[in-house]
Amino acid sequence: MLVLMCIGTLLLICITHWVNKWRNPRCNGKLPPGSMGFPLVGETLQFFTPNTTFDIPPFVKERLKRYGPIFKTSLVGRPVIVSTDPDLNHFIFLQEGQLFQSWYPDTFTEIFGRQNVGSLHGFMYKYLKNMVLNLFGPESLKKMLPEVENTACRRLQSWSSQETIELKEATASMIFDLTAKKLISYDQDNSPENLRENFVAFIQGLISFPLNIPGTAYHKCLQGRKNAMKMLKDLLNERRSMPRKHQSDFFNFVLEELQKEGTILTEAIALDLMFVLLFASFETTSLALTLAVKFLSDNPSVLNTLTDEHEAILRNRENTDSGLTWKEYKSMRYTFQVRELYYFILLIAFINFHKGVYFHLKSATCMQFINETVRLANIVPGIFRKTLREIQFKGYTIPAGWAVMVCPPAVHLNPAKYQNPLTFNPSRWEGTEINGASKNFMAFGGGMRFCVGTDFTKVQMAVFLHCLVTKYRWEPIKGGNVLRTPGLQFPDGFHIQLLEKTRME
Repeated sequence: MLVLMCIGTLLLICITHWVNKWRNPRCNGKLPPGSMGFPLVGETLQFFTPNTTFDIPPFVKERLKRYGPIFKTSLVGRPVIVSTDPDLNHFIFLQEGQLFQSWYPDTFTEIFGRQNVGSLHGFMYKYLKNMVLNLFGPESLKKMLPEVENTACRRLQSWSSQETIELKEATASMIFDLTAKKLISYDQDNSPENLRENFVAFIQGLISFPLNIPGTAYHKCLQGRKNAMKMLKDLLNERRSMPRKHQSDFFNFVLEELQKEGTILTEAIALDLMFVLLFASFETTSLALTLAVKFLSDNPSVLNTLTDEHEAILRNRENTDSGLTWKEYKSMRYTFQVRELYYFILLIAFINFHKGVYFHLKSATCMQFINETVRLANIVPGIFRKTLREIQFKGYTIPAGWAVMVCPPAVHLNPAKYQNPLTFNPSRWEGTEINGASKNFMAFGGGMRFCVGTDFTKVQMAVFLHCLVTKYRWEPIKGGNVLRTPGLQFPDGFHIQLLEKTRME
C-alpha cells in the first residue's frame, strides 16, 4: 500500500510539473499575457467554435478585452502569439524573410503536403512560382480567353433554364471542369473516377478540428486528399507512358521539367503543386464569385455601374455577337477594381499562402466600396508567421520558433479608428487613397508573397461577370448567410433564379 501511495504521489507531482510547464512556457524575457489552455489541446476547441457574426471573432474579442492587443495562446499543440496590434502587424510583414517566415500548423501541412508551395521558401518557391506564371502568363491567357467565355456562356444558359441554382456549387463545378482541363486535360465525362468528389470531401473538412478518427470531418479531408493525389499520380504515370508531341497542359510542362538534367523539381513537389492549384482555382474563385453576386444584389448602384461598363463594350463593337477580345478585357477598368475585391476575399483564406497583394485604385467611388466591403468581410481570421529568432517588442519577448497570428478583423473593426465599425459606410473612405497594406488596413494582405495564378483567376472572374450582367438578371431566392468555423462557409448555399434579359431590357 505504501508503495502504491508513493507511486501515486510521484505521478501526481510529475503531472503537476508537466501542467505547470505547459501553462508557463520558458522565456528569456516577459511573455505577453494570456492562457495556454489545457495541455496538448490548448485553446483549439474555442478557436474552432462556429459563429455567424461579422464582428471580431469571439475567440479574439474575449481575449482582447481580457489581455490587451497582444496575447499568447496555444492552437493545435503549438504556442502562438496573437496580434491585434497594428504596429506589431506592420513589423511582422516588414520583417518577413528576416525575422519571420510564412508558417502553417502541422495539420495544415499534412493536409496540403509537406512540399506544397506555401511551405517552401527561397529559390524553390521562386522556381515554382515562375513555373505557374509561365503557364498562365498573358500570352497563354489570350489564347484561353475564348474558351473561358464559351464555358461561362454555356453554363449560364443552362442555369437559366432551371427553376433555381445554388450559385456556390454551380460556379465551383464550372471552374473546376475548366481548370482541370487546362492543367491535366481531365474530362469528367470520359473519366471512370470523379476527381472533384475527392476535392469536395477535402474541402468539407479543411477547416475543422484536427482529429484524425474515422467519421470526423478532418479524417474525410485527409482521405479526400489521399484519393485525389492517387488520381493525379495515376494520370501523371499515364502521361509518362503515352507522352504528347505538343505541350497541351501543365502535365506536359511538368514532365519536361522532371526530365531535365539537374532539375530541382521532384514528382512529390509537382503533384503537391498540382493539388493546390486545382483546389485554389475552383474553391476560392467560386466563393469569390458567389460573394460578388451577393454583394451586387445588395448594392444596386454598383450593379448598374458595372452593367453600364460591360454593355458599353458591346455597343462599341462592330459585330455585337463577336467574342471578347483581349483589348476589351483589359479595358474593364471598373470591373478590375471591383473584381480585385472578390478575388482577394477568399483567395487569401488560410490556404492562399498569405501573400501580399497590392493594387493601385484610381476610381474614388469604387475604391470606397472595395475598401469598406473588404474591411467588413474579414474572411481571413488570421495570417500565420513563425519567428526565426527571439523578438523584443513593446516590452514583450516572443521566443524563437513560436507562431504569430496576425488578426485582420481586430484591426478593421477597431472603433478607435473606424466610427461605428459594423456599419457599412463607403463614404468613410472619401479622400483616402490606399495603395497597399497599412497599419490600420490590411485587407489586401501584407508581406512579400503574392498568389501565383492571379491573372488566370482574374480572367475567369471578369469574363463570367461580363456574360452575367450583359445577358442575365437574377433574383436571390434563399440562403446567402455565412458561417465562420473560422473559415467562411455558406451553410445554406446561395440560391438564385437566373433569367435571361429580353431585348427591351
